[in-house]
Amino acid sequence: MIPFLGPLDPFPPVAAAHAEMNGLLAVGGELLPDRLLDAYRRGIFPWGTVEGQPLWYSPDPRMVLFPPEFRLTRSLRKILRNGPLTVKFDSDFAGVIDGCAATPRPGQDGTWITSDMRDAYLRLHELGWAHSVETWEEGELVGGLYGLAIGRMFYGESMFSRRDNASKFAFAHLIRYLQHHGFGMIDCQMYTTHLASLGAREIPRSQFLDRLQQLTAAGGRADWSATGLPAKW
Repeated sequence: MIPFLGPLDPFPPVAAAHAEMNGLLAVGGELLPDRLLDAYRRGIFPWGTVEGQPLWYSPDPRMVLFPPEFRLTRSLRKILRNGPLTVKFDSDFAGVIDGCAATPRPGQDGTWITSDMRDAYLRLHELGWAHSVETWEEGELVGGLYGLAIGRMFYGESMFSRRDNASKFAFAHLIRYLQHHGFGMIDCQMYTTHLASLGAREIPRSQFLDRLQQLTAAGGRADWSATGLPAKW
């Protein structure tokens, strides 16, 4: 039985998540900033809806990437050094989330980024919790990613590309930023071969939650800007 959350109902313990349903924990509850931030701090995230109600997940194992384990390929290093792509942070968050919503995904019919989800993350961006890393080419947004930062923990949500390697370009700059500012882990949520190729791996949920608690309690909010980052790749 999957519990249905009313507006004020707390999340059930993550141990109650259904492994046979990819870690589905609960249904319902409003996508308000406090609810979302509480979920992320507990190792829970929204993914998709049923009859307009958000679905909340906490899978075990959990896909994560530790910044020092990022795999920078020779071909991507060449693109980072020689252009023609450029990076910006938080200059077009709406454009990034729209790009992610419009990108077809293997095995998915449509997008989980509904209009309610879009509005919720735009609000988190306005409040300084959600951020975008964007890839630009000749003034055009060609790729990027978005997610949340709490303490020294980053939660990746989605990425897109309209040009070869555009999302990887943004991801590489995210890694450089996170290492520069002492972030300890990226939540990648669930396994994909693409994430594994970048250096992500699965860890037990218990280990994820222990590290999560430490990182979300660490420090304040970092200044989200590419300015001042090390130039050498």
